[in-house]
Amino acid sequence: MDLGAIADNWRTIAALAAPAECAAVVKANAYGLGIDRVAPVLWRAGARNFFVAHFKEAVALRALLPEAIIYVLNGLLPDCAADYAAANLRPVLGSAPEISDWSDYCRDNGAKLPAAIHVDTGMHRLGLSLEEAVQLSGTFRLLGFTPSLIMSHLACADTPGHVLTARQRMVFADVVRRFPGIPGSLANSAGTLLGRDFRFELVRPGIFLYGGIAINGVPPLRPVVRLEVKVVQVSTAPAGETVGYGAAQRLKRPSRLATVSIGYADGLFRAGGSTDATKGVEAILHGQRCPLVGRVSMDLATLDITDLPDGVVQRGDAAVFLGDGISVDDLAARSGTIGYEVLTSLGARYARHYVGG
Repeated sequence: MDLGAIADNWRTIAALAAPAECAAVVKANAYGLGIDRVAPVLWRAGARNFFVAHFKEAVALRALLPEAIIYVLNGLLPDCAADYAAANLRPVLGSAPEISDWSDYCRDNGAKLPAAIHVDTGMHRLGLSLEEAVQLSGTFRLLGFTPSLIMSHLACADTPGHVLTARQRMVFADVVRRFPGIPGSLANSAGTLLGRDFRFELVRPGIFLYGGIAINGVPPLRPVVRLEVKVVQVSTAPAGETVGYGAAQRLKRPSRLATVSIGYADGLFRAGGSTDATKGVEAILHGQRCPLVGRVSMDLATLDITDLPDGVVQRGDAAVFLGDGISVDDLAARSGTIGYEVLTSLGARYARHYVGG
């Protein structure tokens, strides 16, 4: 895990976003990379606003960063306002009951605590409806709390030219105008790259910090993760034999095979296996890409090393599944998923080594 790359990626996005402020999204254990190591590095790089999904994540982050501004994206559950207040957390309020609960708590305790207001501009997942937002805009100064941010979330920003993205920006601009004096935040990683009109006062990059692709066709920033696993056995098999569970792939030539210590329990998706009809993931051994053959099992996968010189691959050698030109999005594409899922699925059995930062 290259913490220096994460810091550099944040600085790059922050410079691009200026004069908008640049936050950091560290939910899901900093996208699977370890919030305890990642968040302090981002703080030292200059991030002051952080976003997580759950209350427990926010409490863990507060212990790491006592002075940070921490928003909790998944909102305010019933009877939890006192817990958020005690930890100095800012809930992202996306419904009338949440707004009422936070406002009542603040009034009862004589403290106009900050919180974000989430407005749904077209994703239809979380947030006030447009009608609710317009109604609230006429009375928001009477709330018992201090609205510190008006925010929404882009549904299709990673797809260039998608009609919904432009529509969401237009709707959000109208909403923000109705709440004068309150900063707006619409842009995720992809939204930040779409231009100044999408950035408003605060951008919220996530995947771009961690070396993933934010917009299809736009190269990622510095890679962050290198994933190596050991070869546990080298073997041979004649043409016509099958490899792995289900006999999903039949060898077309006499083959040399390297079985490696990684499986779906470690986040190498079963869908990344190979069959007679489809090619799965690849790994690099001794500088050469080697295709996976057969299914991925819980703890093991098998690579075809026939094109390498005989005897080069030995038990204990390192096979690289991420790094040396294989990005998280390359691995994801071969597995029928996205880079986000690759990162957040990295298993607990790996020995994690942090460099830089």
